[in-house]
Amino acid sequence: MLSGQLAHGNDQEQFAQAQLLYLELIVNELSSGKVVEVREYQGRLFVQRDDLLAAGVRLPEQTNPWVALDRIDALESEYQQDNQRLLLTLPSDWLPHQRFGPTSLNDAMEAQSAFGALFSYDLYYNHTENAGHYANTWLEQRVFDGFGVISNTGVYRHSFSGPGYRDGYTRYDTTWRFNDQQRMLSFSGGDLISGALTWNSAVRMGGLQVSRDFSLRPDLITYPLPRFDGDAAVPSTVDLFIDDARVGQQDLRPGPFTLNTVPYISGAGTATLVTTDVLGRQVSTTVPFYVTDTLLRQGLSDFSLSLGKLRQNYGEEDFAYGSLVGSGSLRYGLTDSLTLESHAEGGAGLKQAGVGATLGLGLMGTITGSLSQSSGIGNGQQYSLGYSYYARRFGVTAQRIQRTSDYADLSVAHALDNDLAGGPLSKILDQLTFSFSPEGFGSFGVGYFASEEHSGRRTRLLNLSWSRSLWGNASFYLSFNRQLDDASHAVQAQLVIPFDLRSTVTTGVERDNDGNQRVRANYSRNAPSDGGLGWNLGYADGDSEYRQADLTWRTQHAQVQAGAYQNDGITTQWGGVSGSLVAMQGQMFASNRIDDAFVLVSTEGYSGVPVRYEHQLLGRTDSAGYLLVPWVPSYYPGQYEVDLLDLPSNLQLAETQQRIAVHQGSGALLVFPMVMSLSASIQLVDGLGQPLPRGTQVLHRASGQRTYIGWDGQLYFEGLSGENQLEASLADGSRCSSRFSLDDTAEEMAVVGPLACLQQEGQP
Repeated sequence: MLSGQLAHGNDQEQFAQAQLLYLELIVNELSSGKVVEVREYQGRLFVQRDDLLAAGVRLPEQTNPWVALDRIDALESEYQQDNQRLLLTLPSDWLPHQRFGPTSLNDAMEAQSAFGALFSYDLYYNHTENAGHYANTWLEQRVFDGFGVISNTGVYRHSFSGPGYRDGYTRYDTTWRFNDQQRMLSFSGGDLISGALTWNSAVRMGGLQVSRDFSLRPDLITYPLPRFDGDAAVPSTVDLFIDDARVGQQDLRPGPFTLNTVPYISGAGTATLVTTDVLGRQVSTTVPFYVTDTLLRQGLSDFSLSLGKLRQNYGEEDFAYGSLVGSGSLRYGLTDSLTLESHAEGGAGLKQAGVGATLGLGLMGTITGSLSQSSGIGNGQQYSLGYSYYARRFGVTAQRIQRTSDYADLSVAHALDNDLAGGPLSKILDQLTFSFSPEGFGSFGVGYFASEEHSGRRTRLLNLSWSRSLWGNASFYLSFNRQLDDASHAVQAQLVIPFDLRSTVTTGVERDNDGNQRVRANYSRNAPSDGGLGWNLGYADGDSEYRQADLTWRTQHAQVQAGAYQNDGITTQWGGVSGSLVAMQGQMFASNRIDDAFVLVSTEGYSGVPVRYEHQLLGRTDSAGYLLVPWVPSYYPGQYEVDLLDLPSNLQLAETQQRIAVHQGSGALLVFPMVMSLSASIQLVDGLGQPLPRGTQVLHRASGQRTYIGWDGQLYFEGLSGENQLEASLADGSRCSSRFSLDDTAEEMAVVGPLACLQQEGQP
């Protein structure tokens, strides 16, 4: 073993006398996969400049094609004569920086939407003793396609006895919405709600809106991720533990590295990086971190712009609109620890603007603040300040909003526009919460909520709570609420005992400061999501007696409910049915109520095909080959599978599982192309009735398919036709052929043979 430690001498003379070597190049104990040309003279090593640059060695500008390794500062070299290897050890800052970790939760997928229409309903009937009976139906209509979604909602009410209360149809919202998924933009027209930040109010209006919508990309991570930096001197493996749970592993090349990760927790945590080199030596580094989704990643922006007329008497009048107003909000991630905010609104005699910020305090949580100024119908200011910190065992939040008496925003303008009574906004709003979860003692919570009007009237509420898991999945909950202004209080205790995934018994007791006590018990069983019965039984006793019983029947096409309850001796019977009707592909489908998106699975006319969503069986396709999946989260790339095990063996398809994402409020068609392909298991024999030798190649003339004979002359072909010819290439170079016929309408694999393979004429 020789190393470059001798005096330099004359490089040119020594290079001319050096012996030529071809050595495997090893950089920081990692093989480069290259064999390089090296010149060696009395322990001094010369390597071509281009090979050194390719290995990451930093060299000064020069024209000499060969470089003496002992003249390169900070570079260590070693010639292993036995292994014919050249070992170079480079400083860490010469090596490329490695970055690992996701920038998204999963792969992005373009959402789809097919043309269709949807009608949803939720009918409720109520009959109370001595109080008449009525029916109330919530209704929604949608039309969707590539143009977006047009929807309309409202309520129809009919009284069967006595004077009708708002009988007839009342319109709620009519809206067109189009989502640009790639740019994460949402465009709306019609009835909408203005965008708002945590320190201002939203209002209903009729108009236009454009906004950023991060929900269009559920794969995107919008908040800053914790970043862990390290350095690997040699090839290593790094394991990442978050709060003692391993969440990832990564192979490292020599050099500095940065590991980004999604910790799936919010608040404070501890990360441990365990680096293991090729010799099994480990180095452990513990790094605390803090994660919050209230911050935006650097460079990300979130905004909402709305322009329209204030909605008047919502839920009472169908088409009542007032003053023209506008509203705009903006959030921008200036850095990973500072998100700036701004908001402005005007109209109806009001001008208002404000600025705010959310600042990450490193490991100490986040602080928020804002300042707003209004003029016109109200000339005043609003200030807000908040702080939050969450850890594994405890958390604390605090916020104060304070306003001058003449401060106003669009919520005040909206009230004035509707001729509603009421004074200015509250002078002070305080909120303080604290949670603590010591191991083995459950969870404790403290909440303080206060509101003060400009008149001096105050409302202050103190809440204390404790909850703890018991045996199995049972839990106990205890709470104490006190109104600090009038000294009234209430205590509540509750025990929840689940028997299985769908059945639960709940018992509780309540008591207030006047000594009024109420004991209640409830037994409920949820209806299975794939259809079946569920029920609910309840009883309460105190200053009045309460009884309740209801039944739920869930089917693939609708959900039906009926029940009765009695309070203070007055009995009420009620019933309801809810669901949706979908028109797509020239078909009409009935399903449970669709609140968001849905998928229509098609097997191209083949009925009875089992369909699974995320590995859970949903049902089988109907007589037309369709199955509707009514509860699909929009923009989530869900996985759908079809199972052919119980279907005819000749039924084939290219892929048995697909992923698809659906636009919000829309439906998408997912087609699994089914093909009926004739197949056969065939036994070929020679003229003497003996099976052809194993390994003999057989050609299907019509399709060009080739296969080989297995045991006992058996072979298998699919994609056959009614008339078929096979040709076998025998070991002696000759060929034989055979013919057979199949039923074109056969659904199962045919068994053919023994089938004689006769040699062609003119062959030996």
